Amino acid sequence: MGIFRRPRDTSAVTPPAISEFWDWWAQARPTIEASLASGPDRPEPDPAEFDTADIDMSELDSVDVDAAEADASEPGGGLSAEAMEELSRRIHKINPGLLWEIGGAEDRAPSLTVTGGGNPELRGITERWVRAAPTGPAAAGWTFHPARQPDPEMLGQDLILGDHEFDLEYVRLGMRADADRARVHLTAYHPDFLFVADEQRIQVALNVLHWALGEDDVARWVGEVSIATEAPIDSLPPSMLPSVVEQISEPFSEPAWLTGEGRTPRGHPARLGARFPLHRQDYPLCDLHVAISVPYANSNPDRLPVEPSSGALRAFEKKLGKLGDRAVLAVRETGDGLRVFHLYVDPDSGVISELDQLTAGWAEGKAKLASTSDPGWKALAPYQP
Repeated sequence: MGIFRRPRDTSAVTPPAISEFWDWWAQARPTIEASLASGPDRPEPDPAEFDTADIDMSELDSVDVDAAEADASEPGGGLSAEAMEELSRRIHKINPGLLWEIGGAEDRAPSLTVTGGGNPELRGITERWVRAAPTGPAAAGWTFHPARQPDPEMLGQDLILGDHEFDLEYVRLGMRADADRARVHLTAYHPDFLFVADEQRIQVALNVLHWALGEDDVARWVGEVSIATEAPIDSLPPSMLPSVVEQISEPFSEPAWLTGEGRTPRGHPARLGARFPLHRQDYPLCDLHVAISVPYANSNPDRLPVEPSSGALRAFEKKLGKLGDRAVLAVRETGDGLRVFHLYVDPDSGVISELDQLTAGWAEGKAKLASTSDPGWKALAPYQP
């Protein structure tokens, strides 16, 4: 049973560069719109680099969507090189790992997307960026997104990567449902995969998945992605992927808990409960891991809680569940006279002070609260199937 003992950390995580960006955007937007209208003036993008042809979307760190999509969709002819450079500089000042793209067309409003490229550690930053964006008349017709949005129309277009043009009408996906992990494992095929390098194959697959589902739903529900040079048996067009994901996700419309048993370091029985599935994308501002260690006074010979302590622990947990989207209870560990509640919380919401008060009010011993920044939810990984 892994009890977390970490230093206290309640620091805010909103970079000042976010407000600086929006101050600059208000002044620069007319210039950017003029650049979009005047036509492209930029160098040919280099393809993104990848090391493998097999991808686990739940572990993917970063994908260069700018390079992958630059020639696939250029509303208004594309930004000038000067405008691209300045926009990149401003966004990279927020975090150098962020990527961006401008979307829209003659019949759609312009949009600006800033994304962490699949890196869960950056999802909170992009969410804070979009929540600071102008709204209403101040947005001047623009929409802003913290992750790539689904765009099914792109699935019927051509995607140019380097010197190769892919007709996406020929993409097929082999789909295998994994109910135990609440994911869909995919095999991506295009007849041109025979003639291009792995880097281009993977870029095609990632773009297709994002256009079919959107970046957040890819992270939620897509598991392993493999590349095939022969069409998988019973493969389907990417347009069918949302329907398959809907079938996988339907049983988990209500929160569920996985339970397990083990042994404490002292050899006594231990009980574990983990919320499943629990997606980082559903709580994008919750970058802080909090462990609340609560001793209980009444236990059986195995050192597991009995009444009245078990009832008090249930009441304590019920209060944790009333914190809304400012905090989410992810795991509970019980054994050796101690229950540890693991939560992810929004450090800017003020919820830490409420948790401090709740912890201080525990009547069966001295409860302790420890917190540490964990924007990638790495501490949760050992508890997921």
